[in-house]
Amino acid sequence: MKKIILSLGVIMLCAGVVMAQGKKNKKGDAGNDKKQTVTNTPPATNNAAVPTGSLTADNMAFADLSHDFGTVPEGPDATCEFTFKNTGKEPIIIEKAQPSCGCTVPSFSKEPVPPGATGTISVAYHTKGKPNPFTKTISVVSNAGTKVLTIKGNVEKAPSGSVPENSSMLKTN
Repeated sequence: MKKIILSLGVIMLCAGVVMAQGKKNKKGDAGNDKKQTVTNTPPATNNAAVPTGSLTADNMAFADLSHDFGTVPEGPDATCEFTFKNTGKEPIIIEKAQPSCGCTVPSFSKEPVPPGATGTISVAYHTKGKPNPFTKTISVVSNAGTKVLTIKGNVEKAPSGSVPENSSMLKTN
């Protein structure tokens, strides 16, 4: 019974919205006897993540799609760099690199990567307070499509009181 009442409430709400929009449109047309032409032009959007021309995600040829840090100490950031080559015929423009969580920080150049050139995406993993194994992903969105990079490793718990407040970067490749 509750489902029926809830369904009827949703239907009535939708009908009310449709009728209110119809009244609003009629008020806006009052005193305007000219015919209006309606076109079905979609709104302009930012298509940077949609492949254009001849580019596909395969044109971002990464040397490796994953990096294993192995065992790293708790405290300093663990960093690595992913390198790719543009094998297409158009420049690749990276729109964003979205990590799966806030403990992973990617960075990349905003400059287009010309055909035949290489680009890099640097990734830092904050180890402080995160002992245990980890696996994180970074979705790289560009005008060639999307590629998913993976980092993994094991953070070794630091002895009590030995994790510095401002830890330095630990770089592995």
